[in-house]
Amino acid sequence: MPERRRFLKAASAVYFASWISGLNGCGASDPLKIASHVWPGYEFLFLARSMGWLKPEDTILLETKNASESLEHLVSGNVHGAALTLDETLRVLQQGVPICVVLLFDVSSGADALLVKPEIKSLADLKGARIGVETTAVGALMLNKILAKAGLLSSDLDLVHVSIDDHLRSWQNHDLDALITYEPTATKIEQSGAVRLFDSREIPNTIFDVLAVRRDVVQQYKRQLQTLIASHFRAQWAWRTNPIDTAYRLAKRLDAQAGDIQLLFRGLQLPDLVYNRHMLGGPASDLIALSKEVSALIDMNPSLISADLFDAAYLPKS
Repeated sequence: MPERRRFLKAASAVYFASWISGLNGCGASDPLKIASHVWPGYEFLFLARSMGWLKPEDTILLETKNASESLEHLVSGNVHGAALTLDETLRVLQQGVPICVVLLFDVSSGADALLVKPEIKSLADLKGARIGVETTAVGALMLNKILAKAGLLSSDLDLVHVSIDDHLRSWQNHDLDALITYEPTATKIEQSGAVRLFDSREIPNTIFDVLAVRRDVVQQYKRQLQTLIASHFRAQWAWRTNPIDTAYRLAKRLDAQAGDIQLLFRGLQLPDLVYNRHMLGGPASDLIALSKEVSALIDMNPSLISADLFDAAYLPKS
């Protein structure tokens, strides 16, 4: 290993470890509860847990089947936070739950995709097709963009709700002509012969995955939340500097071969600490503008979106 990389790796490990250890003196006695389904961008939380960087008495990661389940837990108050897309987060806000975004996990740049049977050659060919889509905000957002580009209406399609945990089975059973899905399922379906006709590279900086936390408890769990976020970046650094070993650790939860893990991350931009500080700090004008654009797609009153929706206060300090 080159000396510079060895030094950076060691320095980073010491920094995150010392920063985390400095947080262990105060905060709520009950564990912080975070809901998350399987998605590559969220997996650094689970990697941190497997590495022992998250103590079970401090943080519980509630594993859900899909984003809808995570969202329901957050709205009902069963958890203190959830890993969601930005538009799903806005749906929580729309239901009157006081929340704030404290971390950007990733930006989709190809990880969300429309997969079709080989005989479908263009988006216009989707007319009359049976299309599976999850009835979540991100599913609606992708569908809206696809319809706009194809020049079609939703009534031109035979739309079928398919939960993410049922995407692979539905495709293998030949129930669908097309499917709006995401990683890691997208890669598995492509390997079975499906064709990628549209993906989130065509709508850049639109689908963000974030950590949304209830504002009514965020101060109570400040210590645990700071530890969680620092551990996320520590695990992300492990992935960047030692991807081969880290791939084996990620493979089980992602239900993939270690050699395929790189493929699952190919469609994601992974914001580092500097990017998070830039986007979440200050007025967060870019995210506010995007949030208001997305609010129009989900029939949400944009006045519900305020600058304090985004909060950099829980990120590791420089």
